[in-house]
Amino acid sequence: MIDALSAQLPLQVLLVEDDATVRAGSEQALELAGLEVRSFHSAELAYKLITPGFAGVLVSDVRLPGMNGLELLAAVKLIDPELPVIIVTGHGDITMAVQAMRDGAYDFIAKPYSSEQLVDVVQRAVATRRLMLEVHSLRRKLEHNEGIEAMLLGNSAAIRDVRRLILDLADEPADVLIYGETGTGKEMVARCLHQHSRRAKHNFVAINCGAIPESIFESEVFGHEPGAFTGAAKRQIGKIEHADQGSLFLDEIESLPMALQVKLLRVLQERYVERLGSNNLLPVDVRVIAASKADLKELSDQQKFRSDLYYRLNLIVLHLPPLRERREDIPLLFEHFVLDAAARYKRPAPIISGAMMHSLMAHAWPGNVRELRNIADRFVLGLSSGGEGILAARDAAPAPLSEQVNGFEKALIERELRNVAGNVAEACIVLSLPKQTLYHKMQKYNLVAEDYRTPAAGTER
Repeated sequence: MIDALSAQLPLQVLLVEDDATVRAGSEQALELAGLEVRSFHSAELAYKLITPGFAGVLVSDVRLPGMNGLELLAAVKLIDPELPVIIVTGHGDITMAVQAMRDGAYDFIAKPYSSEQLVDVVQRAVATRRLMLEVHSLRRKLEHNEGIEAMLLGNSAAIRDVRRLILDLADEPADVLIYGETGTGKEMVARCLHQHSRRAKHNFVAINCGAIPESIFESEVFGHEPGAFTGAAKRQIGKIEHADQGSLFLDEIESLPMALQVKLLRVLQERYVERLGSNNLLPVDVRVIAASKADLKELSDQQKFRSDLYYRLNLIVLHLPPLRERREDIPLLFEHFVLDAAARYKRPAPIISGAMMHSLMAHAWPGNVRELRNIADRFVLGLSSGGEGILAARDAAPAPLSEQVNGFEKALIERELRNVAGNVAEACIVLSLPKQTLYHKMQKYNLVAEDYRTPAAGTER
């Protein structure tokens, strides 16, 4: 899916058939199925419309006056090898049909055929072509992304706001606090803040406050002198000192023990660090970026996090949206992760089926972007388990367009209701919908405004 609009645009079906009666009946059957059709009595006329990346598919009879269907197939494949071409053969021409498949035909239909058979094959070809075009468009976008857009992918309003704030705040000396659920990309945002600041040529040092055992935390973070404790044979530069003139990223800061919070607070206030076993205060110039998945104010009120440290960090606050609130970014992100995984594992990047994309868009994503990356890796490796049912849909038939559109519309309405805390009047303004229309759609999708009026625990509005 390139975007909400282009994903729904109809592709053209070019139909080549010299028999006027068969051509009219086939055209009518395809149009009744909702397909956009242009029909021709000769291959030469259809060939003139074929260009690289043609937004459609080709259906051609084999036996034609002038250029025949197989010659048309060969000529088209020279222009666009991926264009789906469906060959129509006469009864008894199975050998010819097999050869056409070997030459790159998408499928073949033997005369006489039913309207249902024709429509089924063409619809599958159209779905395949749409996905190919979408993948190519996404890859072009990824290739042309530069700077912060190459690091923080997405076109949703939420992620655009995050990118704008990062660029606005990158050179501010004040410390930054990043809130976000697990897997939303807090470290990536911290790296963006660093790389788009004047500190970029110095070190970016990341510390996971929940991963370093308390017994060695001080030594790792503040450093130590020889003989400071048993086993300290030589001087060790701590991570804070290593980040001098650069950026210090404190991930999962909510998990830092209270005793260590006091020592960290002193460094943040004074910008001096004292190695274990030393009485010398070493000045450090660091930009501190902290991240938390929990509400530090709430933890402070519960006396589980020092209030003075909270207020020291709570200067500039960035909130990262969960993936479920920016579903329109899923196709671009997933394509990026698939290409990245294909390069790492030295495997071809598989085509994403319509059914799989529908499953990706409908999934709740409790693990956010990190979970999406994991699914992409498994997809490239050909694994069908461990993907919450998403990977099982890789070869399934695509969902009807109406079902996909309804799912996308429901997700948009849910997101805006969540953003405005269930205020239907505000949601109407954002969505540019009359109140009666929005209520009708909410009833259609079983959405209740009251369900969105209480902010989720651990978040701020």
